[in-house]
This record gives sequence, C-alpha cells and structure tokens, in this order.
Amino acid sequence: MRVIEQALALAFVFAVCLNFANVIGRYVFGRSILGADEVQIYIMVYIAFLGAALATWRRVHLRMDVLVQRLPRAAKATLATLELALVLVLALLVLYVSSNYVEQMAGLDARSQNAGIPMWIPHSAILLGFGLIAVLSILQIVQLFRKEDAP
Repeated sequence: MRVIEQALALAFVFAVCLNFANVIGRYVFGRSILGADEVQIYIMVYIAFLGAALATWRRVHLRMDVLVQRLPRAAKATLATLELALVLVLALLVLYVSSNYVEQMAGLDARSQNAGIPMWIPHSAILLGFGLIAVLSILQIVQLFRKEDAP
C-alpha cells in the first residue's frame, strides 16, 4: 500500500507540474500542451479510485459510527464483519461491470480526443481500485476472524 501511496503522490506532483507548464506555455508563449488537461483528469481519476483502496486498507472511509462506538465488543465485531462483507459484495459487483466496460473500450480501440490515450487506460482505474478494495476487504475479514479465534 505504501508503494501505491507514493505512486499516487508522484502522479499528483506530475499533474501539478504539467498544469504549471501548460499555464506558462499558454500565457507566456501562446501555445498550450495538447492533451494536458485530459492527462491531468485521468491522473485525478486514478488518485480517486486507488485512494479509495488506501482508505479501505486504513479503515478511514466515511461512516456514521457514533452509536456503534457505544456497543459491546461482540456487536462491534459483528457489525465490522457485516460492513466488510457488504463492501466486498459492492466491490465485486463494480469489478464485474467495470471489467466488461474496459474490455469493450479495448475492443473498440476508443481513444481520447486530444491526447489519443486509449480509453481502456483511464477506465481501468475503476477496475484496479475496486479490485484492490475487494482483495483488501477479504484480507480484513480474515484478520477479524483471526482476532476472534485468538485467546
């Protein structure tokens, strides 16, 4: 997860530098970098979906847990397992749908208008993000059961 976090940070720095270069090119030299806006948007899409996987791993996604905090330990464990199971089901559903869509985009050889980027690449962000969320949810469910089995 640390590698993903660092890769996303580098991608963000690259997007900021690309934006800066595009602004300088546009307002100083009267020319902009073709496709720079598309590349920046696709970087942000990857940051969003792979960042969601990071949030899943750290268990810092948004939740309403004021009441859950006051429940007994066994009830908290049950709810945590149920929550992870629901996240897993949702992730698998999105994984299935997005894999079909990425396959269609690759089959059509669809490309972005300005940069000519194959559209399966930006759409793969959803596939990768939810694939990681599914794997991480399974790992966290296994960890919960190991804790329950420990003396």
